[in-house]
Amino acid sequence: MKFIEKLSAFVGKYMAFIVVVIAALALFAPSTLIWIKTKWITTLLMIVMFGMGLTLSPEDFAIVFKRPKDIIIGCIAQFAIMPFLAFALGKAFALDDALLVGVILVGTCPGGTASNVMTYLGKGDVALSVGMTSVSTILAPILTPALTYLLLRETVTVNTVAMFMSIVKVVILPIAAGFIINKFFHETTQKAVKALPLVSVIAIVMIVASVVAANSAKILDTGMLVFAVVILHNVLGYVLGYFVAMLVKAPLAKKKAIAIEVGMQNSGLATSLAATSFPNLALATVPGAIFSVWHNISGAILANIFATMEDDK
Repeated sequence: MKFIEKLSAFVGKYMAFIVVVIAALALFAPSTLIWIKTKWITTLLMIVMFGMGLTLSPEDFAIVFKRPKDIIIGCIAQFAIMPFLAFALGKAFALDDALLVGVILVGTCPGGTASNVMTYLGKGDVALSVGMTSVSTILAPILTPALTYLLLRETVTVNTVAMFMSIVKVVILPIAAGFIINKFFHETTQKAVKALPLVSVIAIVMIVASVVAANSAKILDTGMLVFAVVILHNVLGYVLGYFVAMLVKAPLAKKKAIAIEVGMQNSGLATSLAATSFPNLALATVPGAIFSVWHNISGAILANIFATMEDDK
């Protein structure tokens, strides 16, 4: 078990590097990883969400009632900034329909679980980060399909009911199952939690590898355009999230949490929704795959910068 814990800590620390290496391998030598099927994405994401559920306790949701103002501000920023920023960038760069769908799905999805780790590393308000991730994930079955429909209704057909059911299946049910198991078997789950970074990184790497390998030619054909949009989407999310926190005069720790939470999306879910809800638009999975790689790199860099900033007195 000690070996598993050490290995888990190692892959958690170097997750960004591991993801980059695997993504590069999948992009330039797709035949080496094509065995990882895209149809596994949903199951892999459910495993990650179940793991997140195992780490949650009733106390983690107490922040929703103790500090509702912080959660409301954070979630409004999350679901206002990222979806409309995605739409604006997609139109500004004249993306084709498939890539536009992919970018907007990244924008309308809830915050990514990696944001909690990055907030911790950046010495931000971890409780606020966990609260925002939890609440935005709970709101996702309603807001993700609704916002996607709002932004894409004149471009492509959006099956909001199917998207709602997919989020319930992939996100809500696994998290709820993990939460319940942790509630009744807490001592056992606390031992298993030490291996979660290893399981989560393996699942995330496999998701990235499967999507990139399956779409390597298409990703290379899109050139730097989609990379530029994804990077701008993520970085501007950080900047605007931090700006919103400044406007409400939040202390530094909260600014860090809100900035990271807004900028880092559940891109694995976006990739899964693109594959299941828009099967005729193969390129729609590409932005989520690229975002999965990039936001782990940028998040790690931003966390290092934030860690050097002194907390407000």
